[in-house]
Amino acid sequence: MANIRFAKLKDLKDITDIYNYAILKTNATFDTKTKTLTDQKKWFKEHGTKNPILVAEHDNKIVGWVALSKYNTKCAYSDTAELSLYVKPEYQRKGIGKKLMGRIIEEGKRVGLHAIIARITDGNKVSIHLHEMFGFKHVGILEEVGFKFGKRLDVYIMEKVFK
Repeated sequence: MANIRFAKLKDLKDITDIYNYAILKTNATFDTKTKTLTDQKKWFKEHGTKNPILVAEHDNKIVGWVALSKYNTKCAYSDTAELSLYVKPEYQRKGIGKKLMGRIIEEGKRVGLHAIIARITDGNKVSIHLHEMFGFKHVGILEEVGFKFGKRLDVYIMEKVFK
């Protein structure tokens, strides 16, 4: 099955392709315009030791990725990160998301995070279930804050606190 490892700059095209698919075909992200490699290089460089990006590699192909991004730029949020996780459609429901989630949570603990936040669009039941499996709790709903594919969408806020 998939090998999980830290992302390298050379993985960025595959990461971007996976994300752009999600932009165009799903409501998993509220981005509506695809990202360029230049956009994604800036995003990649904003990550570091405390905000890792991991990839899932299968048969020498990147088939998914997960990242812990800064939740907010204000200093008081420095021990909180926001999680993003995407898997190529043809590799979904094969345990790759679980492997990515397990490993990124381990990394979050290892780097000293106190909390991980996830924002999940209404209708993404598989994603909600995955987060619940790993101990994320529902902490709120932002009603109709997004508009994509001609529809107003709620966002569920989930949180995992390391104690």
